[in-house]
Amino acid sequence: MQSRAISLDVPALAPRQRAVRMMGALLLGLTVAMGPAHFVEARGAPESFADLAEKISPAVVNITTSAVVEASTESMPQLPEGSPFQDFFDQFQNRNGDTGPRRSEALGSGFVISEDGYIVTNNHVIEGADQIEIEFFSHKRLPAKLVGTDPKTDIALLKVESPEALPFVSFGDSDLMRVGDWVMAMGNPLGQGFSVSAGIVSARGRELQGTYDDFLQTDAAINKGNSGGPLFNMDGQVVGVNTAILSPTGGSIGIGFSMASNVVQKVTNQLREFGETRRGWLGVRIQDVTPDVAEAMGLGDGAVGALITDVPEGPAKEAGMMAGDVITLFDGKPIKDVRDLTRRVADAPVGEAVKVEVLREGKTETLTVTLGRREEAEATEAAAAKPGTPQAPAKAELLGLTVEPVSAELREKLGLQGDEGGLVVTKVDGTSEAYTKGLREGDLITEAGQQKVARIEDLQARIDEAKEAGRKSILLLIRREGDPRFVALSVE
Repeated sequence: MQSRAISLDVPALAPRQRAVRMMGALLLGLTVAMGPAHFVEARGAPESFADLAEKISPAVVNITTSAVVEASTESMPQLPEGSPFQDFFDQFQNRNGDTGPRRSEALGSGFVISEDGYIVTNNHVIEGADQIEIEFFSHKRLPAKLVGTDPKTDIALLKVESPEALPFVSFGDSDLMRVGDWVMAMGNPLGQGFSVSAGIVSARGRELQGTYDDFLQTDAAINKGNSGGPLFNMDGQVVGVNTAILSPTGGSIGIGFSMASNVVQKVTNQLREFGETRRGWLGVRIQDVTPDVAEAMGLGDGAVGALITDVPEGPAKEAGMMAGDVITLFDGKPIKDVRDLTRRVADAPVGEAVKVEVLREGKTETLTVTLGRREEAEATEAAAAKPGTPQAPAKAELLGLTVEPVSAELREKLGLQGDEGGLVVTKVDGTSEAYTKGLREGDLITEAGQQKVARIEDLQARIDEAKEAGRKSILLLIRREGDPRFVALSVE
C-alpha cells in the first residue's frame, strides 16, 4: 500500500507568519499522534459568598467560658533586694490586694445542630469551665450546660433552653469533599465577633495527634477563637469543625484543620443519646504490614492489613485471634492498615458479633468476635508465655545485637516489667540495620520467626531456618516497657 504524504501548504508569507503557522500545524500533528486531548474545566470562584453567609449565620454562635484559676506570679520579674523598682512591682502585683484565685474567661465558637438547642464546639473550648454562655447572631445570650465531651476527637456537645425554636444547620458528607472545593469558615476569631472567611480544601485525611483524627485541611483563615466553629460547603452544610492551625506566629498562615463532619456526627449522636461515647473494642495490639515485615512473613508484594502483635485478655482472645495474624477483612470490609482497622472497630456497635478475616500462616480464617466497649476496657498487659527456663549466663552477637537470656539480675538492672522470658538486648551495633530500625539496649526479644525464644540457641535456630527457607529477613517480636512490636531484620 502506498503511503500518503501529508504536506503543509504554506503560502508566501512573511518569515514570522510562516513560522507561527508551521508551529501550529506541528502542535496539531502532535495532538493527533498522542491521542485526543482531555480538558478539565475549572470552576470559577463564587461571585459572592454573601447569600450563603446570610443564610447560615443565625446558626453560628460565640461561646464565652469562665473558670476559677489560681493566681500566678511566675511572669513577674525577680528583682534584687533593695531595688528601686521593688515598690513599683509590689504595687502592680498586689494592686487589688488579692493574690488568691481569680475568674478567667475564654472565647470560642460553635454552631446549633437542632431547633431544640443542641450546640457543637471543641472540647478544648469548654474544658475546665464552670460557666458557659452562648451568644447568638441576634445578640441574644443564653446559658448552656455541658451534655458530653470526647477528648479523642476534641468535640463537645452543649445544650441551651430556648422558648422558641432555634435556627440550625445540618451536617454534610465530608467524604464527598475534594481537594480544591470551596469552603467557608465562620466563628469568633480573636474575640472580634461573627466573622466569615473563605478558601478551599487543601488536603484530606490529615492526622495530628489523635487515634481517630480525620481532618480536612483548608486555607480559609482560621485564628484563635475560631475553634469549634463550622466549616461549610457551598450548600450550607457543615463538613468540618475548625479545630487547629499550624503556625509559627500563632496567627493564620493558611494551614487550618477541621475535624471531618462524618467523624463529628457519629460522636455527637452518641453524646446526645448517652452523654458519652461508646466505641467498639477488639482487644488487640496491632501494627502496619510494612514491605520488610511482609517479606519476612512470606506474604508477598502488596500485602496490606493490620498485623497483630499481642492479644491480651479480651474479645479477640476469646475469638481465637493470635499474635502474628494479619487482619484483612473486618465486617466484610477490606482493611488497609492500622488506622483503617482502628476506625472501623470504633464505629462498630458495642456488643455486636462481627466477622473478622485473618491471614494465618498463609491461610485465610474467618473468626467471629463480639466487640467490647473501648471506654470500659482496661489496658492490662498479660504475658502470653510462661517464663523461660533459667539459663547460665551467656552472650552472643547476632543480627547486630548483643543478646543474653533474661535473668533476675538483668531484669532488675534494666527495669524489665513482668516475668516473661526471652533474650535481652544488652548492646546494639550503631552501624547495624537493627539500630536503624529502632532496637535499643533493654529491649526484650520474645519471638523470632513467630516462635518463642528463651535461649540464644533458639534465636540462632530461627535465623538458620529462615536462611534455609530462602527468606531474606526474620521477624522478631520486641517488647519495650511492656509494649510489643514486630521488627524484620535481614539475615543475609
